[in-house]
Amino acid sequence: MLDFITWTADPAIFTIGSREIRWYGLAFAIGFAIGYMIVERMWKKEGLPPAWIDSLLIYTMLGTVIGARLGHCLFYAPEYYLANPIEIFKIWEGGLASHGGTLGIIIAIYFYSKRVSHKSMLWAFDKLVVPTGLVAAMIRLGNLMNHEIYGHSTDLPWGFRFIDNLHAWRMGAEPIFTAPSHPTQLYEAACYLVTFAICMWLYFKKEAWKKQGLIFGVFMICVFGSRLSVQNIRPKPMIQKTILPRHRSIKFFITILPAFLALVKPVSTMAKPGCIKNTINAPISTHIVSTAAYFSSIVVP
Repeated sequence: MLDFITWTADPAIFTIGSREIRWYGLAFAIGFAIGYMIVERMWKKEGLPPAWIDSLLIYTMLGTVIGARLGHCLFYAPEYYLANPIEIFKIWEGGLASHGGTLGIIIAIYFYSKRVSHKSMLWAFDKLVVPTGLVAAMIRLGNLMNHEIYGHSTDLPWGFRFIDNLHAWRMGAEPIFTAPSHPTQLYEAACYLVTFAICMWLYFKKEAWKKQGLIFGVFMICVFGSRLSVQNIRPKPMIQKTILPRHRSIKFFITILPAFLALVKPVSTMAKPGCIKNTINAPISTHIVSTAAYFSSIVVP
């Protein structure tokens, strides 16, 4: 009978000179490439200007990279990076934070909506979140290959023993294995794939894109539900222990309430004359509330 799974995957696929090609990077690239093709299909379906998708790609990539880098530097080691600001630009040395990337995307989409599409941020997020579940699932598979972000120890037969001294093991040392632990990377990847399937179904089968904010609201609830389901079996990340302490009930409130509003409000307003114009010209507070939900669902562990 299987007691546990001993995981000995190497994070690197192969090496070219001194550069490693890693599973994490490959998984992210595949997810991003498929995601881009999905967005292209969405653009053709709605008959949108082709130039808009190129601008969306540029804004999203810049927002992700800049936000993720600054998030790592300012959240995890602000004293060091403020004293050595040139180090912030050394992205090749590693150090990206997903919560910073999320905030960077929110800011990027704000400017994209103002300067390019001249539509509400919800209009853009309704499209971005459709492939996001797939990309997130691919990233979690990359985490699995990196022996990182696993859960607490377990006696369940599908518990994984990860290599604790990964760097030393790759240098030739004997592996030191963790206790059998929950493979939370797989749990979350499965949840994100389900979220991806739901969003695809809503967009392409139910044409939910005609009800602004509906897909975004469903995505929010699915993502928050996924995070909540694995929260108790994951170790608390550093950021929660240091600068972002918060109570679970607060996390529930700030995430579910805006998500619920994003889900319900557009449905009730679409039947009213002039609803599209009113949505486009909605006050910035409306966009902030909605995007805060997205941010909190990713940042809140």
